[in-house]
Amino acid sequence: MNKTSFVLFVLTVTLGIAVAALAYAVLRLFSEARRLSGREKELGGETAFMTAAMEEALARLRTREQAMTARAEASERLSGEIIASLTSGLLVVGGDRRVKSLNPAGRRLLAMPDADWSGQVGDVLLTAPELAKVVEECLDTGQAVRRRAIHVTTRDNRITHLGVTVSPIGSAPDTPNGAICLFSDLTDIVELEEQLRLKDSLAQVGELTAGIAHEFRNGLATIHGYARLLDLDRLPADTRPYVIGIRDETDTLGAIVRNFLNFARPADVVMAPIDTRPILERAAEEIRGDAASRGGSVTVRGEFVPVLGDEVLLRQAFSNLCRNALEACTEASVKPHVVLDSTVDRSQRVVRIAVVDNGPGLDPAVASRIFMPFVTTRARGTGLGLALVQKIIVTHNGRVTVQPESGGGTRFVVSLPLVSESSA
Repeated sequence: MNKTSFVLFVLTVTLGIAVAALAYAVLRLFSEARRLSGREKELGGETAFMTAAMEEALARLRTREQAMTARAEASERLSGEIIASLTSGLLVVGGDRRVKSLNPAGRRLLAMPDADWSGQVGDVLLTAPELAKVVEECLDTGQAVRRRAIHVTTRDNRITHLGVTVSPIGSAPDTPNGAICLFSDLTDIVELEEQLRLKDSLAQVGELTAGIAHEFRNGLATIHGYARLLDLDRLPADTRPYVIGIRDETDTLGAIVRNFLNFARPADVVMAPIDTRPILERAAEEIRGDAASRGGSVTVRGEFVPVLGDEVLLRQAFSNLCRNALEACTEASVKPHVVLDSTVDRSQRVVRIAVVDNGPGLDPAVASRIFMPFVTTRARGTGLGLALVQKIIVTHNGRVTVQPESGGGTRFVVSLPLVSESSA
Protein backbone atom coordinates (compact mmCIF):
# COMPACT_ATOMS: atom_id res chain seq x y z
CA MET A 1 0.00 0.00 0.00
CA ASN A 2 1.52 3.19 -1.06
CA LYS A 3 1.35 6.40 0.83
CA THR A 4 -1.50 7.80 -1.23
CA SER A 5 -3.68 4.78 -0.69
CA PHE A 6 -3.05 4.88 3.07
CA VAL A 7 -4.03 8.51 3.24
CA LEU A 8 -7.20 7.82 1.29
CA PHE A 9 -8.02 4.89 3.64
CA VAL A 10 -7.54 7.09 6.69
CA LEU A 11 -9.78 9.78 5.28
CA THR A 12 -12.45 7.25 4.39
CA VAL A 13 -12.44 5.80 7.92
CA THR A 14 -12.55 9.27 9.49
CA LEU A 15 -15.44 10.28 7.26
CA GLY A 16 -17.33 7.10 8.18
CA ILE A 17 -16.83 7.72 11.86
CA ALA A 18 -18.08 11.29 11.46
CA VAL A 19 -21.12 10.14 9.47
CA ALA A 20 -21.88 7.49 12.09
CA ALA A 21 -21.62 10.06 14.89
CA LEU A 22 -23.84 12.44 13.00
CA ALA A 23 -26.39 9.70 12.31
CA TYR A 24 -26.39 8.73 16.01
CA ALA A 25 -26.99 12.36 17.01
CA VAL A 26 -29.85 12.70 14.53
CA LEU A 27 -31.42 9.48 15.79
CA ARG A 28 -31.15 10.70 19.41
CA LEU A 29 -32.70 13.99 18.42
CA PHE A 30 -35.67 12.29 16.75
CA SER A 31 -36.10 9.98 19.72
CA GLU A 32 -36.13 12.83 22.18
CA ALA A 33 -38.58 14.73 19.98
CA ARG A 34 -40.93 11.74 19.95
CA ARG A 35 -40.64 11.45 23.72
CA LEU A 36 -41.40 15.14 24.25
CA SER A 37 -44.32 14.96 21.85
CA GLY A 38 -45.84 12.06 23.79
CA ARG A 39 -45.39 13.97 27.07
CA GLU A 40 -47.11 17.00 25.65
CA LYS A 41 -50.03 14.86 24.50
CA GLU A 42 -50.27 13.32 27.95
CA LEU A 43 -50.23 16.74 29.66
CA GLY A 44 -52.76 18.11 27.14
CA GLY A 45 -55.24 15.34 27.99
CA GLU A 46 -55.00 16.05 31.72
CA THR A 47 -55.54 19.79 31.10
CA ALA A 48 -58.55 19.13 28.91
CA PHE A 49 -60.05 16.86 31.57
CA MET A 50 -59.58 19.46 34.31
CA THR A 51 -61.00 22.21 32.08
CA ALA A 52 -64.09 20.13 31.28
CA ALA A 53 -64.61 19.32 34.96
CA MET A 54 -64.38 22.98 35.93
CA GLU A 55 -66.78 24.01 33.18
CA GLU A 56 -69.27 21.38 34.34
CA ALA A 57 -68.99 22.60 37.98
CA LEU A 58 -69.48 26.20 36.87
CA ALA A 59 -72.53 25.19 34.85
CA ARG A 60 -73.99 23.45 37.90
CA LEU A 61 -73.33 26.54 40.04
CA ARG A 62 -75.00 28.77 37.45
CA THR A 63 -78.01 26.47 37.32
CA ARG A 64 -78.24 26.43 41.13
CA GLU A 65 -77.89 30.22 41.28
CA GLN A 66 -80.65 30.67 38.71
CA ALA A 67 -82.91 28.31 40.66
CA MET A 68 -82.22 30.17 43.93
CA THR A 69 -82.84 33.51 42.22
CA ALA A 70 -86.13 32.22 40.79
CA ARG A 71 -87.20 30.94 44.22
CA ALA A 72 -86.26 34.26 45.85
CA GLU A 73 -88.22 36.21 43.23
CA ALA A 74 -91.22 33.88 43.62
CA SER A 75 -91.04 34.20 47.42
CA GLU A 76 -90.79 37.99 47.20
CA ARG A 77 -93.67 38.10 44.73
CA LEU A 78 -95.82 35.86 46.97
CA SER A 79 -95.00 38.02 50.02
CA GLY A 80 -95.99 41.14 48.10
CA GLU A 81 -99.26 39.56 46.98
CA ILE A 82 -100.05 38.43 50.54
CA ILE A 83 -99.33 41.89 51.97
CA ALA A 84 -101.33 43.60 49.22
CA SER A 85 -104.34 41.29 49.71
CA LEU A 86 -104.55 41.71 53.50
CA THR A 87 -107.78 43.35 54.65
CA SER A 88 -106.02 44.58 57.80
CA GLY A 89 -103.44 47.33 57.86
CA LEU A 90 -99.78 46.25 57.99
CA LEU A 91 -97.07 48.70 59.04
CA VAL A 92 -93.40 47.69 59.25
CA VAL A 93 -90.97 50.05 61.01
CA GLY A 94 -87.19 49.61 61.21
CA GLY A 95 -84.96 50.11 64.20
CA ASP A 96 -84.20 53.61 62.94
CA ARG A 97 -87.96 54.34 63.25
CA ARG A 98 -88.37 54.75 59.53
CA VAL A 99 -91.36 53.16 57.84
CA LYS A 100 -90.30 50.23 55.68
CA SER A 101 -93.72 49.20 54.42
CA LEU A 102 -97.37 50.28 54.64
CA ASN A 103 -99.77 48.03 52.74
CA PRO A 104 -102.73 49.26 50.65
CA ALA A 105 -105.30 48.27 53.31
CA GLY A 106 -103.43 50.34 55.90
CA ARG A 107 -103.35 53.36 53.61
CA ARG A 108 -107.05 52.91 52.93
CA LEU A 109 -107.93 52.69 56.65
CA LEU A 110 -105.95 55.87 57.33
CA ALA A 111 -107.28 57.60 54.18
CA MET A 112 -103.73 58.04 52.89
CA PRO A 113 -103.06 58.28 49.14
CA ASP A 114 -100.83 55.81 47.32
CA ALA A 115 -97.34 57.27 47.66
CA ASP A 116 -93.86 56.55 48.99
CA TRP A 117 -94.43 56.55 52.76
CA SER A 118 -90.88 55.80 53.85
CA GLY A 119 -90.16 58.63 56.30
CA GLN A 120 -90.04 58.67 60.07
CA VAL A 121 -93.02 56.94 61.67
CA GLY A 122 -94.10 60.14 63.44
CA ASP A 123 -94.13 62.05 60.15
CA VAL A 124 -95.91 59.32 58.18
CA LEU A 125 -98.58 58.93 60.89
CA LEU A 126 -98.90 62.66 61.47
CA THR A 127 -102.71 62.46 61.19
CA ALA A 128 -102.83 59.30 63.33
CA PRO A 129 -100.68 60.19 66.37
CA GLU A 130 -102.34 57.57 68.59
CA LEU A 131 -101.18 54.81 66.25
CA ALA A 132 -97.68 56.29 66.13
CA LYS A 133 -97.57 56.32 69.96
CA VAL A 134 -98.40 52.61 70.14
CA VAL A 135 -95.66 51.74 67.62
CA GLU A 136 -93.09 53.91 69.43
CA GLU A 137 -94.08 52.33 72.75
CA CYS A 138 -93.18 48.90 71.33
CA LEU A 139 -89.87 50.24 70.00
CA ASP A 140 -89.04 51.91 73.32
CA THR A 141 -89.87 48.97 75.58
CA GLY A 142 -89.21 46.05 73.25
CA GLN A 143 -92.49 44.54 74.49
CA ALA A 144 -95.43 43.53 72.32
CA VAL A 145 -98.67 45.53 72.45
CA ARG A 146 -101.66 43.22 72.09
CA ARG A 147 -105.20 44.09 70.99
CA ARG A 148 -105.26 47.73 72.01
CA ALA A 149 -108.27 49.82 70.90
CA ILE A 150 -107.60 53.37 69.74
CA HIS A 151 -109.40 55.93 67.59
CA VAL A 152 -107.84 58.18 64.99
CA THR A 153 -109.05 61.06 62.87
CA THR A 154 -108.14 60.27 59.28
CA ARG A 155 -107.09 62.75 56.61
CA ASP A 156 -110.71 63.06 55.43
CA ASN A 157 -111.81 64.11 58.98
CA ARG A 158 -113.46 60.79 59.70
CA ILE A 159 -113.14 59.14 63.11
CA THR A 160 -112.03 55.53 62.77
CA HIS A 161 -111.77 53.04 65.63
CA LEU A 162 -108.81 50.66 65.28
CA GLY A 163 -107.74 47.47 67.00
CA VAL A 164 -103.91 47.45 67.12
CA THR A 165 -101.31 44.75 67.78
CA VAL A 166 -97.58 45.60 67.61
CA SER A 167 -94.76 43.04 67.85
CA PRO A 168 -91.01 43.77 68.06
CA ILE A 169 -88.70 42.40 65.36
CA GLY A 170 -85.45 40.77 66.53
CA SER A 171 -84.23 38.20 69.03
CA ALA A 172 -83.12 40.65 71.73
CA PRO A 173 -86.19 42.04 73.54
CA ASP A 174 -84.40 45.14 74.83
CA THR A 175 -82.96 46.15 71.46
CA PRO A 176 -85.54 45.39 68.75
CA ASN A 177 -84.55 45.76 65.14
CA GLY A 178 -87.95 47.26 64.40
CA ALA A 179 -91.64 46.55 64.85
CA ILE A 180 -94.48 45.10 62.85
CA CYS A 181 -97.93 46.57 63.44
CA LEU A 182 -101.26 45.02 62.45
CA PHE A 183 -104.39 47.16 62.76
CA SER A 184 -108.01 46.57 61.74
CA ASP A 185 -111.15 48.69 61.55
CA LEU A 186 -113.43 48.31 64.60
CA THR A 187 -115.72 51.21 63.68
CA ASP A 188 -118.67 48.98 62.77
CA ILE A 189 -118.33 47.03 66.03
CA VAL A 190 -118.10 50.22 68.10
CA GLU A 191 -121.14 51.67 66.33
CA LEU A 192 -123.06 48.43 66.90
CA GLU A 193 -122.23 48.60 70.60
CA GLU A 194 -123.42 52.22 70.69
CA GLN A 195 -126.67 51.21 68.98
CA LEU A 196 -127.24 48.42 71.50
CA ARG A 197 -126.62 50.81 74.39
CA LEU A 198 -128.96 53.34 72.79
CA LYS A 199 -131.68 50.73 72.34
CA ASP A 200 -131.35 49.74 75.99
CA SER A 201 -131.53 53.39 77.06
CA LEU A 202 -134.59 54.04 74.93
CA ALA A 203 -136.30 50.94 76.30
CA GLN A 204 -135.59 52.02 79.88
CA VAL A 205 -136.89 55.53 79.22
CA GLY A 206 -140.05 54.07 77.72
CA GLU A 207 -140.68 51.74 80.62
CA LEU A 208 -140.12 54.42 83.27
CA THR A 209 -142.14 57.22 81.71
CA ALA A 210 -144.88 55.67 79.58
CA GLY A 211 -147.12 55.11 82.61
CA ILE A 212 -146.58 58.64 83.89
CA ALA A 213 -147.32 60.07 80.46
CA HIS A 214 -150.60 58.15 80.25
CA GLU A 215 -151.74 59.51 83.60
CA PHE A 216 -150.66 62.99 82.62
CA ARG A 217 -152.59 62.73 79.38
CA ASN A 218 -155.77 61.69 81.21
CA GLY A 219 -155.65 64.72 83.51
CA LEU A 220 -154.79 66.97 80.59
CA ALA A 221 -157.74 65.65 78.63
CA THR A 222 -160.04 66.53 81.52
CA ILE A 223 -158.73 70.11 81.68
CA HIS A 224 -159.00 70.44 77.91
CA GLY A 225 -162.55 69.09 77.92
CA TYR A 226 -163.75 71.50 80.60
CA ALA A 227 -162.10 74.40 78.78
CA ARG A 228 -163.98 73.45 75.61
CA LEU A 229 -167.30 73.34 77.49
CA LEU A 230 -166.96 76.98 78.40
CA ASP A 231 -168.87 79.20 75.94
CA LEU A 232 -166.64 82.13 75.07
CA ASP A 233 -169.63 84.28 74.08
CA ARG A 234 -171.12 83.97 77.57
CA LEU A 235 -167.87 84.77 79.35
CA PRO A 236 -166.85 88.28 80.41
CA ALA A 237 -164.53 89.91 77.94
CA ASP A 238 -161.70 90.15 80.45
CA THR A 239 -161.71 86.35 81.13
CA ARG A 240 -161.89 85.10 77.53
CA PRO A 241 -158.13 85.39 76.87
CA TYR A 242 -157.45 83.15 79.87
CA VAL A 243 -159.76 80.41 78.63
CA ILE A 244 -158.28 80.66 75.13
CA GLY A 245 -154.83 80.41 76.67
CA ILE A 246 -155.85 77.28 78.59
CA ARG A 247 -157.16 75.70 75.36
CA ASP A 248 -154.01 76.53 73.40
CA GLU A 249 -151.67 75.26 76.09
CA THR A 250 -153.62 72.03 76.54
CA ASP A 251 -153.45 71.49 72.76
CA THR A 252 -149.69 72.02 72.85
CA LEU A 253 -149.23 69.77 75.88
CA GLY A 254 -151.44 67.14 74.26
CA ALA A 255 -149.19 67.12 71.18
CA ILE A 256 -146.12 66.81 73.40
CA VAL A 257 -147.62 63.85 75.26
CA ARG A 258 -148.60 62.12 72.00
CA ASN A 259 -145.10 62.58 70.61
CA PHE A 260 -143.55 61.39 73.82
CA LEU A 261 -145.72 58.27 73.91
CA ASN A 262 -144.77 57.55 70.31
CA PHE A 263 -141.16 57.90 71.35
CA ALA A 264 -141.43 55.93 74.59
CA ARG A 265 -143.51 52.92 73.67
CA PRO A 266 -141.95 50.00 71.76
CA ALA A 267 -142.30 50.38 68.01
CA ASP A 268 -144.35 47.75 66.21
CA VAL A 269 -142.00 47.19 63.27
CA VAL A 270 -143.07 45.23 60.19
CA MET A 271 -139.93 44.63 58.14
CA ALA A 272 -140.13 44.13 54.38
CA PRO A 273 -138.05 45.14 51.33
CA ILE A 274 -139.19 48.63 50.33
CA ASP A 275 -138.07 51.22 47.80
CA THR A 276 -136.77 54.44 49.32
CA ARG A 277 -137.71 56.74 46.44
CA PRO A 278 -141.52 56.81 47.07
CA ILE A 279 -140.85 57.42 50.78
CA LEU A 280 -138.58 60.37 50.07
CA GLU A 281 -140.87 61.77 47.38
CA ARG A 282 -143.83 61.70 49.75
CA ALA A 283 -141.85 63.32 52.57
CA ALA A 284 -140.70 66.03 50.16
CA GLU A 285 -144.21 66.61 48.84
CA GLU A 286 -145.50 67.28 52.36
CA ILE A 287 -143.33 70.41 52.65
CA ARG A 288 -143.00 71.38 48.98
CA GLY A 289 -146.04 73.68 49.08
CA ASP A 290 -144.83 75.52 52.19
CA ALA A 291 -141.32 75.86 50.74
CA ALA A 292 -142.66 77.20 47.42
CA SER A 293 -144.84 79.76 49.22
CA ARG A 294 -141.69 81.09 50.88
CA GLY A 295 -139.79 81.26 47.59
CA GLY A 296 -137.84 78.02 48.17
CA SER A 297 -137.68 74.52 46.74
CA VAL A 298 -137.45 70.86 47.69
CA THR A 299 -135.32 68.49 45.57
CA VAL A 300 -135.06 64.69 45.62
CA ARG A 301 -132.05 63.20 43.82
CA GLY A 302 -129.51 60.38 43.85
CA GLU A 303 -129.50 56.61 43.54
CA PHE A 304 -132.36 54.65 45.07
CA VAL A 305 -132.19 51.03 46.15
CA PRO A 306 -134.38 48.75 48.29
CA VAL A 307 -133.88 48.59 52.05
CA LEU A 308 -135.35 46.32 54.68
CA GLY A 309 -137.71 48.35 56.84
CA ASP A 310 -141.15 49.48 57.93
CA GLU A 311 -142.61 51.85 55.35
CA VAL A 312 -144.84 53.73 57.81
CA LEU A 313 -142.08 54.34 60.35
CA LEU A 314 -139.50 55.36 57.75
CA ARG A 315 -141.98 57.77 56.17
CA GLN A 316 -142.56 59.28 59.62
CA ALA A 317 -138.80 59.64 60.20
CA PHE A 318 -138.10 61.39 56.90
CA SER A 319 -141.19 63.56 57.26
CA ASN A 320 -139.86 64.76 60.62
CA LEU A 321 -136.45 65.50 59.11
CA CYS A 322 -137.98 67.44 56.20
CA ARG A 323 -140.29 69.41 58.49
CA ASN A 324 -137.35 70.14 60.79
CA ALA A 325 -135.31 71.46 57.83
CA LEU A 326 -138.18 73.69 56.65
CA GLU A 327 -138.77 75.14 60.12
CA ALA A 328 -135.05 75.85 60.59
CA CYS A 329 -135.03 77.93 57.39
CA THR A 330 -138.32 79.65 58.23
CA GLU A 331 -137.17 80.77 61.68
CA ALA A 332 -133.95 82.12 60.12
CA SER A 333 -136.02 84.08 57.56
CA VAL A 334 -134.24 82.52 54.56
CA LYS A 335 -135.75 81.02 51.44
CA PRO A 336 -135.82 77.28 52.21
CA HIS A 337 -133.90 75.04 49.83
CA VAL A 338 -134.12 71.46 51.06
CA VAL A 339 -132.35 68.59 49.29
CA LEU A 340 -132.89 64.87 49.84
CA ASP A 341 -129.81 63.14 48.41
CA SER A 342 -129.46 59.34 48.30
CA THR A 343 -126.09 57.61 47.75
CA VAL A 344 -125.24 53.92 47.85
CA ASP A 345 -122.07 52.50 49.39
CA ARG A 346 -121.97 48.92 48.14
CA SER A 347 -118.65 48.16 49.81
CA GLN A 348 -120.23 48.89 53.21
CA ARG A 349 -123.65 47.65 52.02
CA VAL A 350 -125.51 50.75 53.18
CA VAL A 351 -127.53 53.52 51.59
CA ARG A 352 -126.95 57.02 52.96
CA ILE A 353 -129.81 59.48 52.64
CA ALA A 354 -128.93 63.08 53.45
CA VAL A 355 -131.52 65.76 54.28
CA VAL A 356 -129.76 69.08 53.70
CA ASP A 357 -131.06 72.58 54.41
CA ASN A 358 -129.66 76.08 53.99
CA GLY A 359 -130.68 77.29 57.44
CA PRO A 360 -128.49 78.83 60.14
CA GLY A 361 -126.85 75.54 61.10
CA LEU A 362 -126.37 74.07 64.56
CA ASP A 363 -124.28 75.18 67.49
CA PRO A 364 -121.63 72.42 68.03
CA ALA A 365 -122.59 72.29 71.71
CA VAL A 366 -126.20 71.53 70.74
CA ALA A 367 -125.29 69.20 67.85
CA SER A 368 -123.78 66.65 70.24
CA ARG A 369 -127.12 66.44 72.15
CA ILE A 370 -129.59 67.09 69.35
CA PHE A 371 -131.04 63.56 69.38
CA MET A 372 -131.68 63.54 73.12
CA PRO A 373 -135.31 63.91 74.25
CA PHE A 374 -136.49 67.48 74.94
CA VAL A 375 -133.39 69.10 73.35
CA THR A 376 -134.53 71.68 70.82
CA THR A 377 -133.28 74.91 69.23
CA ARG A 378 -136.75 76.36 68.52
CA ALA A 379 -138.88 78.41 70.85
CA ARG A 380 -141.98 76.21 70.56
CA GLY A 381 -140.29 72.93 69.70
CA THR A 382 -141.05 69.83 71.76
CA GLY A 383 -137.56 68.32 71.44
CA LEU A 384 -138.99 64.90 70.59
CA GLY A 385 -139.04 64.93 66.78
CA LEU A 386 -135.36 64.15 66.25
CA ALA A 387 -135.31 61.76 69.21
CA LEU A 388 -138.14 59.85 67.54
CA VAL A 389 -136.24 59.86 64.24
CA GLN A 390 -133.22 58.35 65.94
CA LYS A 391 -135.31 55.68 67.60
CA ILE A 392 -136.92 54.68 64.31
CA ILE A 393 -133.59 54.51 62.47
CA VAL A 394 -131.89 52.58 65.27
CA THR A 395 -134.82 50.14 65.23
CA HIS A 396 -133.95 49.55 61.56
CA ASN A 397 -130.30 48.80 62.51
CA GLY A 398 -129.24 52.10 60.99
CA ARG A 399 -127.62 55.34 62.08
CA VAL A 400 -128.52 59.01 61.89
CA THR A 401 -125.87 61.69 62.27
CA VAL A 402 -125.76 65.46 61.96
CA GLN A 403 -122.97 67.60 60.54
CA PRO A 404 -122.62 71.22 59.44
CA GLU A 405 -123.05 71.96 55.76
CA SER A 406 -120.33 73.96 54.04
CA GLY A 407 -121.60 77.47 53.35
CA GLY A 408 -124.22 77.29 56.11
CA GLY A 409 -127.00 74.89 56.88
CA THR A 410 -127.27 71.43 58.36
CA ARG A 411 -126.94 67.93 56.94
CA PHE A 412 -128.73 65.00 58.58
CA VAL A 413 -127.46 61.67 57.21
CA VAL A 414 -129.48 58.48 57.65
CA SER A 415 -127.59 55.22 57.00
CA LEU A 416 -129.69 52.12 56.38
CA PRO A 417 -128.49 48.59 55.51
CA LEU A 418 -129.19 47.35 52.00
CA VAL A 419 -131.49 44.42 51.40
CA SER A 420 -129.49 41.19 51.51
CA GLU A 421 -129.78 38.70 48.68
CA SER A 422 -131.56 36.25 50.97
CA SER A 423 -134.19 38.88 51.87
CA ALA A 424 -134.72 40.16 48.34
